[in-house]
Amino acid sequence: MDEVIRVEGLTKRFGDFTAVDQVSFTVQRGEVVGYLGPNGSGKTTTIRMLLGLLLPSEGNAQVLGYDIRRQSEAIRRECGYMSQKFSLYHDLTVEENIRFYAGVYGVHDEGQIQGTLARVELTAQRRTMVSDLATGWKQRLALAIAIVHRPQLLFLDEPTSGVDPTARRAFWDLIYDLVNEGVTALVTTHYMDEAEYCGKVGIMREGKLLALDTPEQLKKQVLPGAAYDVFATPLIEALSFFEASPLPLRVGLSGDHLRVILPKEVEPNRLIEEFQQAGYAEAHIEPVEASLEDVFLAFSRR
Repeated sequence: MDEVIRVEGLTKRFGDFTAVDQVSFTVQRGEVVGYLGPNGSGKTTTIRMLLGLLLPSEGNAQVLGYDIRRQSEAIRRECGYMSQKFSLYHDLTVEENIRFYAGVYGVHDEGQIQGTLARVELTAQRRTMVSDLATGWKQRLALAIAIVHRPQLLFLDEPTSGVDPTARRAFWDLIYDLVNEGVTALVTTHYMDEAEYCGKVGIMREGKLLALDTPEQLKKQVLPGAAYDVFATPLIEALSFFEASPLPLRVGLSGDHLRVILPKEVEPNRLIEEFQQAGYAEAHIEPVEASLEDVFLAFSRR
């Protein structure tokens, strides 16, 4: 695999505010890299610098071998970009939108245009006004526009925000279809479960890239203990009890149960015994695979 993105000390300041702070990483051809973090953590600003839409305050980066400061037009010709706010013309049809953007990229081949619509399953909606499309279909059209010129590298900025889980899963299937054909993808998201789809995950917070590795390695390296689900009644009282206990490293609500991180040397049944000795009867504990949410929360405590 060869390098398609190299970032060294990339920094962006807006006045006294540092949006991106000394970020460095590389992306190899054919990878799916997830950029994970809350809104305002610097994900979009990083992408906009890599596309040459914003000049960095410090640092350097190369995208597909091009310098982001001097060769931004060449970068944008060979990359696809799907922004948070879909750049769609609502008073045009689906097909008119894709024809317009194809023309911007110099694509006039009818087979390529219709093939792109078919790939995102929009052929039946091609004459529908964009204003009449549901969010999930607009999302597919935005992806079609980003790939109509057959880019080598895709920047997808929170592409599944606001759509239901089924549509999100279908969208990721489309991404992996493209990657299997040799496309590289950098995808920002604030959905922790979605980041699990990525080959590598970068975790952003307050402009800093805290880590970049495979989900498995992040879980091994970052988590200070093992993850467990605790089922206890009454739930809120159990939460307060375990938060006050010196045994767990972290306790939090997770649906109808608690997620607990325990030091590896602590026998998990000790926690249940402590709970029952305090007069509570119903409780049991199950080991679980840690999630990227557990990793992110571990970073947040640092």
